[in-house]
Amino acid sequence: MSYIEEMFGLNGKTVAITGGGGAIAGAMSEALLKSGANLSLWDIAQDAVDNAVSKLNSSVGFKDKILGVVADTTDRSSVKKAIAATENKFGKIDVLINAAGGNRGKSTFNETDMKQFEFVLKLNLIAGLMVPTQVVTEYWIKNNIKGSIINMASMASYIPLSGVWAYDAAKAAVKNLTMGAAKEFAPHGIRVNALAPGFFIGKQNRALLIDEETGELTPRGKDVIAHTPYGRFGDTSELAGATLFLASNNASGFVTGITIPVDGGYLVQNI
Repeated sequence: MSYIEEMFGLNGKTVAITGGGGAIAGAMSEALLKSGANLSLWDIAQDAVDNAVSKLNSSVGFKDKILGVVADTTDRSSVKKAIAATENKFGKIDVLINAAGGNRGKSTFNETDMKQFEFVLKLNLIAGLMVPTQVVTEYWIKNNIKGSIINMASMASYIPLSGVWAYDAAKAAVKNLTMGAAKEFAPHGIRVNALAPGFFIGKQNRALLIDEETGELTPRGKDVIAHTPYGRFGDTSELAGATLFLASNNASGFVTGITIPVDGGYLVQNI
């Protein structure tokens, strides 16, 4: 085994990913599989699970290392069933990636719909962090497993994005809760960190950033590029290195409570 394989390899490790049908989760999944990990993809929709598993089988292979599980991560019993299914296939879970989340709509502050606001908070904080983290850490503590959690923060965790009030609030909370949970679970040897992707094109934000008819950038897309020193959107494959770093105890065993921006310099833009 080479030094790099020893440092970043995940042979024999099992990773569970919530929101496993998303574009960012898919890119992270490819990296984890190529690094030797077993992968359990959790998503609330059967078609999303099936599509994600099919794409990974086509792009990476390692069919025996991939499990798709339908799971509602707002529901503790559903998460417990997902853990049991993962254990039955691979054994213990070593890493949890909380990739469920997203946004719905855009409005002025006073025109914000409260039902939609509550939905986005629930999607990002209840389904996307609190419930799966509670259930998995209980399982780890009971079984004396020194696991690693990777949450999904955002540029909105640092600087609010216009018009997406619930998303701003939720992602700021993800960064905050990552720090708090890291302190609480450190005595158990459980690490809690986060990634903060910059702007990557996915299903949920494509129409906001790229005009579907012309293929040109929308005004918001132009604003994002103007604010990004690299002058482009990120490619989801560029999340691979940070993912493997945080997942590997050999690489980041003394790292907890941090959020790593992968943003092309978005946060350091100035005039």
